Amino acid sequence: MSIIHVTDCFLPRLGGIEVQVAGLAAEQARSGEDVHVVTATRSASPGDAYSVHRIAVRLPRDVPVHPRAGSHLDRVIASLSPSVVHVHVGAISPFAWSGVRSAARLGLPTVVVVHSMWDPVVQWCYRALDRLASWSSAPVAVAAVSRAAAERVRAVVPGLSVGVVPNGIVPSAWRGMPTQRRDDAVHVVSVGRLAARKEPMALLRALRSVSADVPLRATLAGAGPEMAVLRRYAERHGMGSVSLPGRLDRQGVAHLLAGADVFVNPASQEAFGLAALEARTAGVPVVARPGTGVADFVRDGVEGVLTHDLAAGIARLVNDREERLRIAAHNRTTEPTHCTWPRVLEALRSCAARV
Repeated sequence: MSIIHVTDCFLPRLGGIEVQVAGLAAEQARSGEDVHVVTATRSASPGDAYSVHRIAVRLPRDVPVHPRAGSHLDRVIASLSPSVVHVHVGAISPFAWSGVRSAARLGLPTVVVVHSMWDPVVQWCYRALDRLASWSSAPVAVAAVSRAAAERVRAVVPGLSVGVVPNGIVPSAWRGMPTQRRDDAVHVVSVGRLAARKEPMALLRALRSVSADVPLRATLAGAGPEMAVLRRYAERHGMGSVSLPGRLDRQGVAHLLAGADVFVNPASQEAFGLAALEARTAGVPVVARPGTGVADFVRDGVEGVLTHDLAAGIARLVNDREERLRIAAHNRTTEPTHCTWPRVLEALRSCAARV
């Protein structure tokens, strides 16, 4: 079978779509499929056992759009003659939606996977687009990466069938790392892009207000435009126990999780939360907001704490050692099986079968 993935963004850019499309392509290629990624990212990395096709122009800040994407996509997709086209979209993904139109023109089975939480403004845009172009009635299967994200898509067009294709991981890659302790302090960690939409400042404010009965330190790993603001806030408020090491590679994240007691995902608009899934798989209790994609693999009091009050959630696990250790033991001994690659590929095949 020949498979095409169409995405605006691709590695080496980092984000949920980029990482997951690369993972999907690699897993499908390993299972013997002929896999291609078509992207508007000019500096896109070459694939591992799959092909990468760049349809890109030089634009300020390397924005992944192309003014004549349609004609180029028609040519590339037609030349590859795929069995199915998977299109990966975020909030506004002009290149990816051009891929949907190209696949429709060529009469190819198409699956659209939504990787973001559509907020009210984005939902309004898609309602207007549906009135103009009737995208919801096109011969495509629509899915999202979590139940929460799927509900946001369904709200745009009531009655629209939206499946769930979760992000995938290899559990063994996050298990078995020897515990690495530096001191007796409870270590709270977070991993993610330091951008406003991921709400890292909300985490710093929560850490500052936590009332802890034991020593506490924190590590916020990641890079992004909020880094300077976070550093200034930590310095201004004397938060010397907070470390901002910047972006870590996968091995660095694994080492960080091996020395973590609590993981926090502060984003209130998190469509999935891949880093939280990795932490949960590594045996770390997770604090996150209810109503986000994290709730697909974290239950309150079982794999972690789901609360709108981050400070209270952190304090609960920091101060209650018995609950923290109980949740950690559960996370180490149970796998989130619906997020393993065989289950993800099965969900994607099920969506493709609908068209």
